[in-house]
Order: sequence, then structure tokens, then C-alpha cells
Amino acid sequence: MRKDLLIIASILLLITIFFTGTKFQSVEEFELTHIDDIKADSEIVTLAIDSKSLVGNEQLLKPELREFVPKDGIILKRKEYVLRNGDTVFDVLQRATRFHKIQLEFQGANDNVFKSAYIQGINFLYEFSAGANSGWMYEVNGEFPDVGVSRYTLKNGDHIEFHFTKNLGKDIGGEF
Repeated sequence: MRKDLLIIASILLLITIFFTGTKFQSVEEFELTHIDDIKADSEIVTLAIDSKSLVGNEQLLKPELREFVPKDGIILKRKEYVLRNGDTVFDVLQRATRFHKIQLEFQGANDNVFKSAYIQGINFLYEFSAGANSGWMYEVNGEFPDVGVSRYTLKNGDHIEFHFTKNLGKDIGGEF
């Protein structure tokens, strides 16, 4: 009898621990949960996202989109992220937007002639939202690369910034 009670108590304890203390995660979910786990030996990059070009120009947007332009234009302040082997600008953008619950829509690399992911919208601000020449552009270390986001492989210390442009980059210093 005593042995049976000990077995039953052990089983109940295991069931309690299993259902209350165990969280099942995929590898991707685990990495997103630990996105900020930067250690002294971690290679890092930074990422920032802004729509500053729309501050004071909200009239260019349909009224229902104006709420997605923060007062200061900053959607994501510059933040550090662990650089993983082979990471592209797109990889870091995807992880960051998922982690911070920022809407991101893109066209896959196999769906366009550039063979790179194409950023269609961030934070519900899309290409053409503010006119025929508007959309998203990115820069790395102050330069606007001439390759798509999923074709730009990052290195330790790179600084990535995404900017919403109203005029093919002329308004943000990224004119081709």
C-alpha cells in the first residue's frame, strides 16, 4: 500500500511538473525567445526601422494608414541582434519584426527578377502608400546597397537601417 501511494504521488508530481513547467518550442521559437541573449563573445549587428519621411507628410497617406506613422517616425529604435552564420539583412529583419511584433510583408526571392526577397510593407506602410515613388529602402553602414535584402550577407558590427521613402530615395539620401 505504501509503495502504491509513493508511485501515485510520483506520477502526480511528474504530471504537474510536465504540464506547468514545460514549454515546448521549435528551434525558431527558442531563438526568438532568446534573441536578446548577447554574450561577450557574440558577433552582433544593429537594426533600426523608421518612417521619418512621413512625419509631417501624413496627408500623402490614406487616412486609415496614418495611425501607423509614429509621432517621431521611429518604428524600431536601433537595437543589437546576435549575428548568426550566413545571416542576411532579410534574416535579421525577419527575426526582429517577429520578436517585436511588427508587421512585415515581403515577396519571396523566387517571385521576382531580382532573385532576392522584396520588402513590400513594414508596420502596414507599403510601397506606393505615399505615392508612386514610395516604398522601403535599406542601408548598411550608411550606404544603400545595390543588391536585395536577402542577397546582402552581414558581418560583425554592421548597422542596418530601413527607411520609408516618398521619392525613390531622394528624400532619404538614397538616390540611385
